[in-house]
Amino acid sequence: MRQPNLSYVALFAAVVEAGGFRVAAHRRGLSASSVSDSIRRLEAELGVRLLNRTTRSVTPTEAGARLLERLRPALDEIDAAFNDLDDSTQRPVGTLRLSVPVPTARFVLPRLIPAFLERYPGVSVEVAMDNAHIDIVAAGYDAGVRYEESLAKDMIAVPIGPRRQRFVAAASPGYLQTHGTPAHPSDLLGHRLIGHRFETGKLGVWEFERAGTTIRVPPQGPLLSSSHDLEVGAALAGVGIIYTFEEHLRPALDRGELLPVLEDWWQAFEGPYLYYNDRRHMPSPLRAFVDFLKETAAT
Repeated sequence: MRQPNLSYVALFAAVVEAGGFRVAAHRRGLSASSVSDSIRRLEAELGVRLLNRTTRSVTPTEAGARLLERLRPALDEIDAAFNDLDDSTQRPVGTLRLSVPVPTARFVLPRLIPAFLERYPGVSVEVAMDNAHIDIVAAGYDAGVRYEESLAKDMIAVPIGPRRQRFVAAASPGYLQTHGTPAHPSDLLGHRLIGHRFETGKLGVWEFERAGTTIRVPPQGPLLSSSHDLEVGAALAGVGIIYTFEEHLRPALDRGELLPVLEDWWQAFEGPYLYYNDRRHMPSPLRAFVDFLKETAAT
């Protein structure tokens, strides 16, 4: 068999990782049609179909999956070789792709990314907001951000952002004047609660803690949403009581537009972590970002 074009092989791996031609093409700076043509040429050279193509998805065939499993270590070594060239000049180049939850994108990264980009002008950062627990490697990301209970054990984790966070409960002065202020989490059963539903469909159950006691309250009320902005806006308008990340509510609390509720019961938890695959060679943009986070945490 004639040796296949290695650039076609790399594009095949990129398409599988991205889950489609359009995303893979965007990441490589190519057109979707040229990527598709390259994969067809590779299939013709090998005499085997590597991808199942439908109008909605692109997935590897059984033969394609086997081939990619064998090729992945070699492709990683090729990437590592080019990263070593970057390291030799001490100037990391390339794109850092991150998958992060919405609170991290809104409240943590704006304090980090500008300084990181200023230090490393050869690096660009691509951030996707996703609250779901995805396979970052399969999805083509260099790293993700999650909380400790959601981290896979085969991942390396580095602290990012505040090390302690809280969920806080609050309501508008008008709501509390009309409906009263709960004195205990059990009192919430008689109140209008603004709930959050994750993209997975799971309902966010409220947890309150004090003196070793934990009380869980499934929020029931007039609004259930997957949008934090909508939930905060509803709380400001007096729709009901909200319980969410302190960062979402702190400005309104400081202005007196929302008042704290059940403050002695607010749940505190450990802050988020940047996590990435445990592999021998890291892309130079990721290595630079990890070093940057460690340096930032030490200052």
